[in-house]
Amino acid sequence: MMTRRQAQTLSCVIPGLNEAENLPALMPVLVATLRELVQDFEIIFVDDGSTDATPLVIEQLRQTYPQLVYLQLSRNFGKEAALTAGLEASRGEVVVCMDADLQHPPALIEAMLERWSTGLEMVYAVRETRDDETWMKRVGTSLFYKLMRTSNGLRVPRDAGDFRLMDRCVVDALLALPERSRFMKGLFAWVGFPSEPIYYSPAERLHGVSRFKPAKLLRFAVDGLTAFTTWPLRLLSLAGAVLAMLSFGYGLFIIFKHLLYGDAVRGWASLITVVLFFAGVNMLSLGVVGEYVASIFAEVKNRPLYLVHRRRGQGLAQVQDHNPAQTQEQIAGQNRFQPQGQAQDQQQD
Repeated sequence: MMTRRQAQTLSCVIPGLNEAENLPALMPVLVATLRELVQDFEIIFVDDGSTDATPLVIEQLRQTYPQLVYLQLSRNFGKEAALTAGLEASRGEVVVCMDADLQHPPALIEAMLERWSTGLEMVYAVRETRDDETWMKRVGTSLFYKLMRTSNGLRVPRDAGDFRLMDRCVVDALLALPERSRFMKGLFAWVGFPSEPIYYSPAERLHGVSRFKPAKLLRFAVDGLTAFTTWPLRLLSLAGAVLAMLSFGYGLFIIFKHLLYGDAVRGWASLITVVLFFAGVNMLSLGVVGEYVASIFAEVKNRPLYLVHRRRGQGLAQVQDHNPAQTQEQIAGQNRFQPQGQAQDQQQD
């Protein structure tokens, strides 16, 4: 009979931007849910450069919920960086990532934890339907996942987002990855580990609107493709070889036709069309190569992924300081994937 694991500590990471209206509705539900599931927990809200009353709301909520940890970034670094900041600050045996708009139902955490207890290391939520989205976004999403499936056997689960539960070993593996361009959906799939989907229907957004506009979604897709695939470069090489052979064959045809029939070289309109076509192909090719060069440029600068302006609350750090009786096996497991020489200097109360 298989022994089920029992989580003692849990970290809930919530990256957010301008969530002043959503947080007062989320916190009571989330805290009530976590109290029934684990002995000790922390809720880490990463403020990704909010310009509304989010800092003030957080300070008020911390008076009621001491488990709340507030990480305020120095500016807007993007959701991927904010999510990474929350993962680095987490200390729980298991970590849950979710959004603050209540489209990720806290009630689903219980089912995720149940799956984890059977030996899975990661449980990720998958949308049952995208009927609430525009047809353009649905088509774009479908195309994106098809393109991602062509990359070296890596399979990014379709319609899976950031809402997931991960074991500490998965979190440590993610934090050990050194790249600065962090396409988290791809990284979740790349690290592997025994995983399983759990299906859900997202609720209506409580307040606000989605901040992922078409241009931003396109940029997000390009980042994902260039971070985890090289097929655009290979496609350009193949297209170049095919066009070169066709051009060489057409050139031979013109030469033999002139030698055999003595036809004068004609067709300036078609010549200009061909020249402009190949000029466009060259510019497109340079653009694709430029995306990869830009990614290399961002990596070699080696700037910090994010900067923390201030931190409020200690979360599980305070609990673990009062209960230092950790086995060497637990400590080794938590440090298994930590990169050497990495230090975190954060302000705490």
